[in-house]
Amino acid sequence: MPSVQTLYDVCAQTWPAASEQRVGPWTIRDGQGGGQRVSAATADGAFTQSDLNRAETAMKQLGQPNLFMVRDGETELDAMLAANGYTIKDPVNLYLCPITHLTDVAIPRVTAFTIWEPLQIMHDIWASGGIGPERYHVMQRADCPKTALLGRWNDQPAGTGYVGIHERVAMVHALEILEHQRGQGVGKWMMRRAATWAQEQGATHMSVIYTQENEAANGLYTSLGMALTGTYHYRIKG
Repeated sequence: MPSVQTLYDVCAQTWPAASEQRVGPWTIRDGQGGGQRVSAATADGAFTQSDLNRAETAMKQLGQPNLFMVRDGETELDAMLAANGYTIKDPVNLYLCPITHLTDVAIPRVTAFTIWEPLQIMHDIWASGGIGPERYHVMQRADCPKTALLGRWNDQPAGTGYVGIHERVAMVHALEILEHQRGQGVGKWMMRRAATWAQEQGATHMSVIYTQENEAANGLYTSLGMALTGTYHYRIKG
């Protein structure tokens, strides 16, 4: 099975920042309003207090908050940030499974589709969940095999999502189900459609990430047989 470090890499490649720069031991990301994942700094080596000051200056120059991603095992980074007034924000779970776990059941006709470029109705569904143009620009700039998902239920559009592949691992992002279509299994069929498409592209595993506080999403992925493989959280100042 791919390691949690591989999943961090898959996330970075399938949901990329607008640009990255090395500042001492840090990777500083310009997110262009695309959310925390594409804006958070990460540590690439040993660091000191003065290195932290350099990272903060670089993020300020980008007009972004002082935000770091803390991955599994980065206890020294976590402690230093805490000592400097950074608070924990949005702990995240990473899930993984062999792709065959999601391709063993036939998908009902006209239930889930893969489409690129996304249709206007898909943009509308994303917008209803707070996923706007800035996050779509993240999808657009991803230089990897990718597609978007459209779910239908009760003869009406029900949900949308995005999936990209890196190192034969597919990762689903921005899965959004319309509120009145939730609780009917639409998300499961969309995940299975994503897996079918990804398998055709040569992927061997499916992955997804979600905030720990979203019980519905975490329940969906565990019900599909996906295993909790790792975590990360953010630390933010101010």
